Amino acid sequence: MARSAKNNTIAVCNSCTGFHFFITCSIGVGKKKINQSVIRVFHKDENFFTVLAALFLVAAGFSVYTDNYLIVAIPFLFLLLYAGWQYRELIFLLLLASLPFSVEFNFSSGLGTDLPDEPLMLFTSFLFLAYWIYKPEVLSKKEVQHPLLQLLLLLLLWTIVSVVSSSDKIVSFKYLLAKSWYIGAFVLCPLIVFQQKKLFTAAVVVLTAAMLVVVVISLYRHYSYGFSFARINDALSPFFRNHVNYSAMLVCFVPVLISFYQLTTKQTLRLLTIAALLVVLTALFFSYARGAWLALLVGMITYWLIQKRLIVYSYIIVLLLVIASLFWLKSDDCYLLYAHDYKTTIFHKDFNEHLLATYKLKDVSTAERFYRWIAGVRMIKDNWLTGYGPNTFYAKYKPYAVPAYKTWVSDNKDRSTVHNYFLLTIIEQGAPGLFLFLLLTGAMFYYAQYLFHKAKDRFHRQSAITAGVVLTMLMVVNFLSDLVETDKVGSLFFLCIAVLVVTDLNIHKEPSDPATNI
Repeated sequence: MARSAKNNTIAVCNSCTGFHFFITCSIGVGKKKINQSVIRVFHKDENFFTVLAALFLVAAGFSVYTDNYLIVAIPFLFLLLYAGWQYRELIFLLLLASLPFSVEFNFSSGLGTDLPDEPLMLFTSFLFLAYWIYKPEVLSKKEVQHPLLQLLLLLLLWTIVSVVSSSDKIVSFKYLLAKSWYIGAFVLCPLIVFQQKKLFTAAVVVLTAAMLVVVVISLYRHYSYGFSFARINDALSPFFRNHVNYSAMLVCFVPVLISFYQLTTKQTLRLLTIAALLVVLTALFFSYARGAWLALLVGMITYWLIQKRLIVYSYIIVLLLVIASLFWLKSDDCYLLYAHDYKTTIFHKDFNEHLLATYKLKDVSTAERFYRWIAGVRMIKDNWLTGYGPNTFYAKYKPYAVPAYKTWVSDNKDRSTVHNYFLLTIIEQGAPGLFLFLLLTGAMFYYAQYLFHKAKDRFHRQSAITAGVVLTMLMVVNFLSDLVETDKVGSLFFLCIAVLVVTDLNIHKEPSDPATNI
């Protein structure tokens, strides 16, 4: 639901306050070192700051002359670029730290962004792309030609095809731009940064610590509401739109913390990790998100499947079962047998009633999913090759809906989509788009299993299996939602790709050390 300008401003202020608190706490210990580093940068090129001062005076003069004071920001932009060029890794860590704190901000009914992470994504992508062009050897030919990156490139190329043939090219082009800087920020940047174990570990710690700050704030707010199911979304505002988005990101930190515990030998760090894990599990329980709970269970099974070299076979079996189920439901219109009662299918404020209603198919959110899924499946046959175009589902689905599945919320004032990323992909990008996405996902599972068993270094083994478990969790929550294109959950998906690629290359470059810890 679109927020008012006032609410947006309050949300951004709250987010920035929390974000500033986190950054202050995080760098407080190293403040002296950072100050010394900044001094070295300032003395490195005095001519640059002379030019910058002159540019500031010129910009100030133009701003007064044109009565446009935004011009004054130009020198500060150059300063930011210069500082970013000197400390690229720090900018990337800043981006990771901003993810949990970011809030939605709507400039108008049709234009919105996430602050501060989306501008940081764009800036980080530009910065690292420029660095790669300036210093091509930072990424080897083997890295660039990695099969996972090749599949990701194919998927991006097909997305361009679907944008060109889109029913709304402007909306779809916006999607393509956002997709590009997501890949730049969370694939290209980690490929460069994660080559060093210390920076890899630092990135994990920064992102986890930032998420924990938001979790503690949200838990405290939720406690003040008596851990009410009806007030969970209020407790999460402004950082998360709803408990589904929150829990989908939160559950992915469980395997990360377990992996961190297994890799560290310091007793203090182990105790802190256990405490953090207990906080995350408590928050996950009180998130009241069925999809995230299911993802946690499936993630535990995935851990065992990877160890037994069964994850790829399991992935194929699940795909075949889903396809068979769809054909069965479609035959003789069997899906109509499960239509709900419009009058009794409502939202339940009590969570126990909510669970019971889910079991009886009388929960409004579950029924609304069926309503949109059926409409989505019926849309496929009319545009199965290239799809309707990215971000066009909302404008196209209602004529395909089946009235028997209509609910109290089918007017869809939030303009949300089909609540199934796989179905959304085939609707908006056609069958080739879904095939390439499934192929990429399958290849990621293969590499998670392959690298776990090939690597001798404990750090690399844990990196591979953690990426595989997180990927499974993301697939589960995205079967019930469509969060790959969101800033918080989508970033984790692309980070998994980068982790697997870097791990694959590192196990061939570094000597094996079974006792490697952090």
